[in-house]
Amino acid sequence: MDGTGTMRAIGLRNAAAGELSVLTIPVPAVGDDELLVRVRAVGVGSHDRWFRPRDARFPCAIGMEASGEIAQVGVAADGFTIGEHVMILSGTQPKGGTWAEFAAAGVDTLIRMPAGLGFVEAAAIPVAGSAALQGLGSTQLSRGDRLFIAGASGAIGTLAIQLAVARGYRVAASASRRNQTYLSSLGAELAVDYVDDGSIEHMLQWAPGGVDAVLAIQPGTGVRSQPFVRDGGRIITVSGDPFPGERGIHVEQMQHQPQTRDALAALAADVASGKIHVVIGQLYPFDRAIEALEQVETRHARGKIVLTLDA
Repeated sequence: MDGTGTMRAIGLRNAAAGELSVLTIPVPAVGDDELLVRVRAVGVGSHDRWFRPRDARFPCAIGMEASGEIAQVGVAADGFTIGEHVMILSGTQPKGGTWAEFAAAGVDTLIRMPAGLGFVEAAAIPVAGSAALQGLGSTQLSRGDRLFIAGASGAIGTLAIQLAVARGYRVAASASRRNQTYLSSLGAELAVDYVDDGSIEHMLQWAPGGVDAVLAIQPGTGVRSQPFVRDGGRIITVSGDPFPGERGIHVEQMQHQPQTRDALAALAADVASGKIHVVIGQLYPFDRAIEALEQVETRHARGKIVLTLDA
């Protein structure tokens, strides 16, 4: 592949487009410091419909994460070779995103896939793994501290529970009633129903005085979690919905943590070795991509939804 020809993509026809479309667009040309990746699997997130680079060139494929193999290497893109398997994590590519048969990507957006990791599992890691790692880093917890993960059955929560337990935190988590056994299987000591008023009593029995921190993944779960938090504790919101803290509780948006790319590479290695499990809620073929996104947007999906492209 030399960056010529056309490809299938899902995206926006122009800057004013309100709906996603199935597109046939040119394969992106690769700059000197870029690589062309043949996309094999794509992670689906609720952010995909609305997120786009400010300098996007239309028509434009959406998407921030994928896995695939390198098809072309720019003359200044050192360190990678054709045929290497990689993960992509990027939201700043003006040439288009990952919901396409090919994606142009800078060297700093790529993470090598370790041996033993398949394309489907690799595509599920970048965005959810980054959010879980950065969210846990923002909690500033130590081994033995108590953490409540609110809205935890999706892709981010699935990884956050396992990573928190591996760090020695004591974890409680919330989800709908049908997903509580699932949360326990991931390592949560206590699983509660986020719509059940009795959850406050159960939480305070488990953590008298309140938990040390909350990682609030779904919108609105941060403010509803305040009764669970000790005086002076922390609430980290992944979705970014702001609200004032009570009783000295510190509320902040999840912060970017240094060396996230290295941490994602380590997480991918742990997934490949079986130390951490990526849960694939459902696989969709590429021609059902919009249906897959609509499923994610219900916020009732378990684990990660992934698109697959023909090999």
